Amino acid sequence: MNRKTNQQMLQGYIESPEKIKELYRRTLWIVVLSQIFGGAGLAAGVTVGALLAQDMLGTDRFAGLPVALFTLGSAAAALVIGRVSQRFSRRTGLASGFLAGGIGAIGVILAALSTNVWLLFAALLIYGAGTAANLQARYAGTDLASAKQRGTAISIALVSTTFGAFAGPNLVGVMGRFAESIGIPALAGPFILAAIAYLLAGIVLLIFLRPDPLLVSLAIQEHRQVRQESKADMEPVDSTINKKGVYLGATVMVLTQLIMFAIMTMTPIHMGHHGHDLGAVGLVISIHIAAMYLPSIVTGILVDKLGRVVMATAAGVTFMAAGVVAALAPADSLAVLIVALALLGLGWNFGLISGTTLIVDSTHPSTRAKTQGTVDVLVALAGAAGGGFSGMVMAQSSYAVMSLGGGFLALLLIPVVVWSMKKTAQVDT
Repeated sequence: MNRKTNQQMLQGYIESPEKIKELYRRTLWIVVLSQIFGGAGLAAGVTVGALLAQDMLGTDRFAGLPVALFTLGSAAAALVIGRVSQRFSRRTGLASGFLAGGIGAIGVILAALSTNVWLLFAALLIYGAGTAANLQARYAGTDLASAKQRGTAISIALVSTTFGAFAGPNLVGVMGRFAESIGIPALAGPFILAAIAYLLAGIVLLIFLRPDPLLVSLAIQEHRQVRQESKADMEPVDSTINKKGVYLGATVMVLTQLIMFAIMTMTPIHMGHHGHDLGAVGLVISIHIAAMYLPSIVTGILVDKLGRVVMATAAGVTFMAAGVVAALAPADSLAVLIVALALLGLGWNFGLISGTTLIVDSTHPSTRAKTQGTVDVLVALAGAAGGGFSGMVMAQSSYAVMSLGGGFLALLLIPVVVWSMKKTAQVDT
C-alpha cells in the first residue's frame, strides 16, 4: 500500500464513526484468533520448562532458570515490540514477536535432542519473544476502544488465550508420546506444539491485522488535535503522559507477575518431589492458566464498572489467599493445590487487567505503544526474578515459606493504591 492510498484509507476512518466501530470489532476477532494460538505456545514453557532444565542439569537448584530465561527474553522482546509497533505498526511488532517465539521453540527442541544446555538457554531467550507478543496483543484491542470499553477489550483478548493455554498443558502427555515416537525427548514434546502455535499466531496477525488499529487511532487523534486547536473556545487535546497513572499500572502488573511466576514455577517441582506424575502437573497448571485468563470477560466488566483501583486491591487480597492455601496444602492433596493455583491465576488476572487499563488510560496514541513496551519490560523482568529466585528460596527454605512470602508481598498493592487515590487525574483519549 503506497503512502497516498494509506492516507486515503485513514481519512476514510477519520470521517466515519461507523467504520471505526466496525474496525474495532474486526480487530478484536483477529486478536482473539492469534491469542488462541499464542496461549498454546505460552503453555509449553510454563508447564515443562523447569522439568526439562531439571532433567538436563541434574539438579533442582536451577530449575527456575528456564522461566527466568524466557521471561528475560520476553523483557528484551517487549521493548523491541513496543518500539517497532510505535515506529511501524502493531501488526509488524506483534507478528515479529510471535514468529521469533516459534523459532525459539524449535531451538529448544534441538537443544533437547543434542543435550546442549547452552543452546537450551539461548533458545529459551528467543522463545520469550512469543510470551511478549502474547501479552502485548492485549493492547491492540484497546487502540480503538473508548475509555468505557478498555477493560472489556483487554478481557476479550485475554479470555481467548484460555482456549490454547488450557489445552496446552493437557496435551503434555500426548505431545511427549508423539515426541518419543519420532526420537525426540518427551519433555521437549510440548515445544513442538509451541513452535507451530506461535508461528500460526504470527502469520494470522501479519496477514489479517489490516488496517492497523494503532495507526488508525493515531490518525484520529491527530485529526482531533488539529480541529480543536483551530477552535479557541475548546479545550486542547492533552497528548502528555499521566505519569502517576503509569506508575500505578506498572507497579500493579510488576508485583502480580513476580508473585505469580515464583509460586507457579516451583509448583511442578514441589509436586514432583511428592509423587505426582506429569499428568497431575499438567492438570494443575492447566487449571491455573485457565484461572489466569478465563475470568477475564467478567474482570474487564468489573474494571470498567467498579474502577481500576478497586480491582487492583482485589488482586492483592486474592494473592494473599492463594499464598496461604498453597502453604497449608498437604503435599499429597491434588485438590488443594488446584485451589491454590486457581486463586493464584485469578489474582494475576485481576492485577493484569486493572494495571493494563491504567496504562492505556494514562497514555496518548503518539507514545502509547512505546510506553506499553517499556512497562512490559519491567513486567517480564519481574517474572524473570520470580522464576529465577524461586528455586533458590525453595532450596533454602520450603515451598510453604515461599508461598506465604508471595502472599504477604501482594499486600503491598493496598498502600500503593491508597497513594494513587490522592491524585485521580487521567488522560482521556
